[in-house]
Amino acid sequence: MTPQTLREADLTAACAGLRVRGALQPGADDGAPQGTGTLLLLGPDEPGFWPLFSFSPEYLDGRPDPLDRWSKRIVSALAGDWGGSALFPSDGPPYAPFLGWALASGRAWSSPVGMLVHDAAGLFISYRAAITLPGRLALPAPATKPCDSCPQPCQTACPVGALTPGQAYDVARCKTHIASEAGRTCRTAGCLVRRACPVAKDFSRRPEQSAFHMHAFHGDAAP
Repeated sequence: MTPQTLREADLTAACAGLRVRGALQPGADDGAPQGTGTLLLLGPDEPGFWPLFSFSPEYLDGRPDPLDRWSKRIVSALAGDWGGSALFPSDGPPYAPFLGWALASGRAWSSPVGMLVHDAAGLFISYRAAITLPGRLALPAPATKPCDSCPQPCQTACPVGALTPGQAYDVARCKTHIASEAGRTCRTAGCLVRRACPVAKDFSRRPEQSAFHMHAFHGDAAP
């Protein structure tokens, strides 16, 4: 059944291990499929997401891309129940403009170090999928950017300066660091920059979940 309110959609998504992390009523230039009245951005419901996902058949079958495959199964089912359609960041090219949608939702912004920061998830925000609905749900007013009242410890948290204000993300330097013994903490417990965000301290992510993402990011860096 199509949700009639944003809260209804959020609570239903939570039963599947996800939450609505943003929503918008896209215009003609927002890159949403024609006929979209409301676009919902879905992200993990922390901290309960990892125990749910880690017991899923996708995680346990040993095949590649377990999180993408889990997301497609779960979100496609939700979209079908809601009379909508599912979109995924991994589908493409062309790729759906998830970054633009996140910024347009009024709940995510560019942080001092460049990556997205979210009003509830901080620098740990991630979007597993979007669902388009034909109807226009009532949306709340935009949230307040958390960085505006923050001492911004993210600016100096990276031990090798791969993520610093005013500079492009140095991916090669980051990967070299996390593969080293000095980068073990980043590799096994998650990025120090993300963890430094005060908002993220209220958005707990299990160390094994962070290690999973860091291993996927680096490819061959074992925890």
